[in-house]
Amino acid sequence: MNSMGVPYDRQPDGYLETGGRRVASFRQQEDSGTIDHETVRSFGEEWDRFDAFCEDEVESIAAGYFDVVQDGMIGSGSVALDIGCGGGRWAQYLSRRVGFVEAVDPSTAVVQAAARLDGMTNVRVTQASVAGLPFPDNSFDFVMCLGVLHHLPDTERALAMCARKLKPGGHLLVYVYYALDQRGLLYRMVWRASDLLRKLICKLPSAAKRLVCDVIAFSVYLPLVVFGRLLKRFGILPSLQRRLPLAYYSDKSFYVMRNDALDRFGTPLERRFTRDEIRGMMERSGLADTTFSERAPYWHAVGRRA
Repeated sequence: MNSMGVPYDRQPDGYLETGGRRVASFRQQEDSGTIDHETVRSFGEEWDRFDAFCEDEVESIAAGYFDVVQDGMIGSGSVALDIGCGGGRWAQYLSRRVGFVEAVDPSTAVVQAAARLDGMTNVRVTQASVAGLPFPDNSFDFVMCLGVLHHLPDTERALAMCARKLKPGGHLLVYVYYALDQRGLLYRMVWRASDLLRKLICKLPSAAKRLVCDVIAFSVYLPLVVFGRLLKRFGILPSLQRRLPLAYYSDKSFYVMRNDALDRFGTPLERRFTRDEIRGMMERSGLADTTFSERAPYWHAVGRRA
């Protein structure tokens, strides 16, 4: 078991100290392509509100992302990097499968991540942006960036920065919002309407935004999910079950629905990409053998640094 992380390539600019925990902080790089400060602030607020996920549910959801991670890509000797770790859920999952995890996020969510991961000797939490990662290139066996790159102004540039941290032969696991490439016209029209709503909601004051997103979770997410569960229970229209909006949440708790409603409607910056666009970005970032999952959430994929 490798229990050593990667040494910082420079001194921290300061530290965040809370509850006896000390998190190194690196100055946010003023890189307009790889950071949007309003979005960073929004996610800091989100993870401050949602920090009590059920352990079994974390394992189940994370396993869904890791369905494309093959045997041999990670192991007890692997040193991994979690970019955009948020509250630390996926870093916790990964820490049980590798030797060491460096968990990094630019927002104040690192406070929640440090609390969640407290006592795990093979995880270190750091505050830094994609452009300011305090680690040398070619340092990691495995890098993951789940649900982050589509919230950055220049997704491809940020992806290339993530890939550079891999050792040759190492693997990068990403999840990037899909452009509804396998959905029909009606579904796309509903999504466009919801996106207009997002652009309004994300501008609300924090308390009002949280309240509106909770209402959406209760009045939209929950009824659709309950309807899908009833169809499944009675064996009615299996093809409809799979294609219903929000079918992904059929086995998720209402807590996760509330969190994801805030994530979806409360975030100022969101971009979407087709499967082919994501593959192209990965190839131009020096990644080969890209494998996409055929299961939600779309699209998540893994590639190897050539």
